[in-house]
Amino acid sequence: MFTAADPFGNALTLQHEASAAAMAGFVDGFIGYRPSILAVLGAAEHDESLAVQAAAAVLWLFSESPAGVPKARAHLERAAQAALPATAREQQFASAVAHWLGGDLLEAIAGLEAIARHHPRDLASIKLGQYLAFNLGDSPTMLRLALHALPAAAEVAALHGLLAFGWEQCHRLKEAEAAARRALAMNPADPWAQHALAHVMLTDGRLAEGVALLEGCSGGWQVLTSFMRSHNWWHLALLHLELGDDAAALKLYDEQVWGVDKTYSQDQVGAVSLLARLELAGVAVGERWTELAQYLVPRVADQVQPFLDLQYLYGLARADEPEAETLWDNIDRFAPAAPAAARSAWQQVAVPAASGLVAHARGQWADAADALGQALPGLAGIGGSHAQRELFEQLYIDALQRSGRLAAAQNLLQPRANVQPQSLRLRRQLHEVYAALKLPALAHH
Repeated sequence: MFTAADPFGNALTLQHEASAAAMAGFVDGFIGYRPSILAVLGAAEHDESLAVQAAAAVLWLFSESPAGVPKARAHLERAAQAALPATAREQQFASAVAHWLGGDLLEAIAGLEAIARHHPRDLASIKLGQYLAFNLGDSPTMLRLALHALPAAAEVAALHGLLAFGWEQCHRLKEAEAAARRALAMNPADPWAQHALAHVMLTDGRLAEGVALLEGCSGGWQVLTSFMRSHNWWHLALLHLELGDDAAALKLYDEQVWGVDKTYSQDQVGAVSLLARLELAGVAVGERWTELAQYLVPRVADQVQPFLDLQYLYGLARADEPEAETLWDNIDRFAPAAPAAARSAWQQVAVPAASGLVAHARGQWADAADALGQALPGLAGIGGSHAQRELFEQLYIDALQRSGRLAAAQNLLQPRANVQPQSLRLRRQLHEVYAALKLPALAHH
């Protein structure tokens, strides 16, 4: 056996010395969204140590596809059969991965938080815990996980990026911005801190400032993993849409947001989300739904996360693909048997939301408004960020407006416009609503 340390000083027990570089690449790539994260798959072919096999299992589960589950299980079983020496931290991490694999997300998160308390420089465990909590809509746990590391890892730029997103998802925008700017002062290329700051700018209504920020740092995104690269461009496209530059947003869809890795779940839902928002803004998207849907068809039996399935469903329904019906049925059937931690989100949110999304895609506005209105109160439970889940709110408001429920639409739109004075998108929509209500338009044009 060979003893090494990960980039943050956590002990590693490896079968082969050559695996140390792969494990460093895994940790660095995981934290910094770099392709080096994939090197551990090669190491796992030869190294049966628990650390390497558990890391490889994590990668397969990150595929967010049922196909990754047996591959992840095989890695954990291989480590168990080899029974090589491992530290208590490595054993606890592998146990958390096993719970995740088995669908027990709460136990997985609890195990990762225990690691964070006893090994506060284990940023990979903290990052994984944040990811799992994020998928349950549990932003306080995301923040608490990162705070465990602050006394021990304050000099690590990436930690402040993890903190920034936790603060932002808890609606603590001042703390989020301070943490993101601290991270960027230490490492201007930190993509997660850039991403957290983009969230702050959008939520705070500082749209032009957000565009300048993201355009200024976009030069470094080409070397990132497909999700982080396309997702930061997605954020820039949202800012352009709010500012009324629909052409710029459509160009980003074609050139940056869709096409990095068309087989990956997060790239797919980013494309669905942006294409839907473009249509809501009045942009004609041509045959783009049809092209996108061919990559969504293989997802109909996934049921990995409600947040993902709902967007696959909307994309298939907008393309008028028959597989939309199959996925819709699968969501209904899966919800009662979903893992306990996410079951209420599937039953109480995903099931009515699915009905609403299909109705909206088919122009059945009143049905869409009714079903989406039922789903919205519990929407955080399906996972995703505030900015990502806003798609469902925009579709709901659009359905209200198109079904003639103008008072309800006005009641939701005006408060949003009050905190987003730069948003031409909201101004346009409100002008339409006020004209239909025979009321004075907004004072600012």
